[in-house]
Amino acid sequence: MDDTQKPLVLVVDDTPENLALMGALLRDRYRVKVASSGERALAICAGGTPPDLILLDVMMPGVDGHEVCRRLKAGAATRDIPVIFLTALSQVDDETFGLSLGAVDYITKPVSPPIVLARVDTHLRLKAAADFLRDKNGYLEAEVARRTAEVQAVQDVTIHAMASLAETRDNETGGHIRRTQFYVRALAQALADTPRYAAELTPQVIDALFKSAPLHDIGKVGIPDAILLKGAKLSPDEFEIMKQHTTLGRDAIVEAEQRLGMRLPFLDYAKEIAYGHQEKWDGSGYPQGIAGEAIPLSARLMALADVYDALISRRVYKPPFSHEEACRMIEEGRGSHFDPDVVDAFRHCSAAFAGIAERFADPQH
Repeated sequence: MDDTQKPLVLVVDDTPENLALMGALLRDRYRVKVASSGERALAICAGGTPPDLILLDVMMPGVDGHEVCRRLKAGAATRDIPVIFLTALSQVDDETFGLSLGAVDYITKPVSPPIVLARVDTHLRLKAAADFLRDKNGYLEAEVARRTAEVQAVQDVTIHAMASLAETRDNETGGHIRRTQFYVRALAQALADTPRYAAELTPQVIDALFKSAPLHDIGKVGIPDAILLKGAKLSPDEFEIMKQHTTLGRDAIVEAEQRLGMRLPFLDYAKEIAYGHQEKWDGSGYPQGIAGEAIPLSARLMALADVYDALISRRVYKPPFSHEEACRMIEEGRGSHFDPDVVDAFRHCSAAFAGIAERFADPQH
């Protein structure tokens, strides 16, 4: 073995004769450093190349061996260095106390050279095995994190691609999809600040809602162009066909899961939002006509976000309303169209809605 590959052993003792003795004993097998004080030992360990093992005397002036061991075990960079006490203190209580500080072994003076060599070799082997496992665990943790990030990226790309399908069909949805995504997050964060919803709307749930929101209009890919792109207000019959986009959207996501042969939890909120965002708190919405808390919370959030954006946006059948007018209309819908709690949350973040609308405004033609 090349000398640079040999383990490094630090011998700490305030007696020069003991340092010379241990150096001569160890030098054929290991690289050896010596320190004549606790302070010097700590400085060496804090340097660029910490030792692989430390033989440590207890009784030294200044910082004694016990204190050196305490400080080593308290430091993240040095806590895994095995420490063997090498001392004249030979009582059982002395050994027990030394081991309680974190030392891996305790050898009393006068030393037996074969015993010292055997124990040093044993603990270096144990340290090498522990280092290997630690490195392996670190690698595995990094690999899990990498693959988790890849899965997350695939999920994000899947949602973005699906949402883009709806966007390409409807020339009014470009900024709408992006704006409603941020509206939903702002609403959920405001609602999460209330005791009633704090446990339900965790940061992880809010992130999932944010990512799922763009799929609320995915069902529009199944609506005929003559209706979806009509340059005037829809007739009652046409509106009945347009209403089918909620069911079409939910069914498209379900079918995608079925083709994969599994339910995908990250799409659960997307299904709720696509199917339920046109429901109303008083039961007068569609497609099911359900009311109150029977409507999933995700859909109740999207209902307000969707209507707010429709109000402030120009449509072929209406001019855009101001932010203030939109806020007034949403207040009028509290308890009828919208969940009262969601409207109350909207009051707290309406300024954020205005900022989002400005940030992702549709280009002026």
